[in-house]
Amino acid sequence: MNTNDDTMPTDPGDELVFANDRVRVWAMNLGPGEAIFFHSHQHDHLILWPQAGRARSHDIDEEDWLHVQDAQKNFAFFKTVGHGNALKPHRLLNIEDHPVTHYIIELISEKSPSDVELPAQSNGRGEMSRPHIVLEPSEQLDHRH
Repeated sequence: MNTNDDTMPTDPGDELVFANDRVRVWAMNLGPGEAIFFHSHQHDHLILWPQAGRARSHDIDEEDWLHVQDAQKNFAFFKTVGHGNALKPHRLLNIEDHPVTHYIIELISEKSPSDVELPAQSNGRGEMSRPHIVLEPSEQLDHRH
């Protein structure tokens, strides 16, 4: 497990699925009622929930699981961390009565084009209590160029 200061993990999942010099793909596998360790994202990344699942998140400076993430099948969101930055450490709790898995695809080959963290962009196939922008399908296709 990588850490950024020998105390906080920087691995955003519990299973490294694929890695090369451009991307890293992590799985976050959580059993019913299970939470993953506090971690911090260091790179811009896409999160994909191939199956529906409900989770809550907890930032390190909060006392409770305040944030909602209710994913429908194929819920996806992209998070711009910004270069030279890291997201606030947080952890995720599976509130389902069955295991859930989602994937984190980190863009590691180049620095973020943004100086700062930006709100997430989602495909609207789920609910998030954190600020995010829902891209309509036509807007998603317009970003191919």
